[in-house]
Amino acid sequence: MSSRAVHPKSDPRSLFGRRVAELRKAQGLSQEALSLESGLARSYLGGVERGQRNIALLNICRLAKALGIKAADLMAFEG
Repeated sequence: MSSRAVHPKSDPRSLFGRRVAELRKAQGLSQEALSLESGLARSYLGGVERGQRNIALLNICRLAKALGIKAADLMAFEG
């Protein structure tokens, strides 16, 4: 990580993670169910939702497909 600290509320990883969690919960899915549907490990998904992972584009696409939405919809957060 760089020497410049990023505030958790404005960190794109945190914002993205909260968006994933919001959409997952709105569909009534558990982390386990979304991880199975997307092919991503549940522990990895948890790290994404907590803003601890810098998720790759391919994994963003996998999550979007599993949620039945466009990848751009996962990026629709205030930053």
